[in-house]
Amino acid sequence: MKQYELTLIVDPVLSGDELKATAQTYIDYITTNGGTIVNVDEMGLRPLAYPINKRASGTYYCIEFTTDGKTNFLPKMELTIRRDDRLMRYLTIVLDKFGVKYNEDRRAGKIGSSKKDKTPKGKKPDAAVAAPVEEVKVAAAVAAPAAVEEVKVAVAETPVVEAAVAVAEAPIDPDVEAVLAGDESPVVVETPTAE
Repeated sequence: MKQYELTLIVDPVLSGDELKATAQTYIDYITTNGGTIVNVDEMGLRPLAYPINKRASGTYYCIEFTTDGKTNFLPKMELTIRRDDRLMRYLTIVLDKFGVKYNEDRRAGKIGSSKKDKTPKGKKPDAAVAAPVEEVKVAAAVAAPAAVEEVKVAVAETPVVEAAVAVAEAPIDPDVEAVLAGDESPVVVETPTAE
């Protein structure tokens, strides 16, 4: 038993009902000729890599199906697809065992899903996950120069996350605070240029 994947790019100018009717035409063609539909994926409107028939986008459908191998209706179906004005491009491929496994995993959500933060709510991340100590020292030096010594002590005694909180609560230098508030413009030091 062979498994195939048929990808169709339908003209996006068609209405929603016409788009679905186009895909349904080929689903019906496959089932009437002895094929079994495994999955139909309506991928939606996507931009094309290059213009086709003066169109910059197309509606994608991916039909995955199996055949018993005795009936060979694919050449006739592809001829019908080539003659159909509603379709801009098509691609039929035979899936090997790896392609079949990949599609099964993708449908099951094992592939392509976004990874979520696995840290339970209310629990602080480990020090190894938090920002490195050197970045905290640099942030402390920029934000509050007077608190650098406090931060060095805090980093030596506590996890990095608590040190970052201590830096955030440290008093800010009055000159820096005035610039941040917009009361003063930052001092620009001009270096002499060699002429």
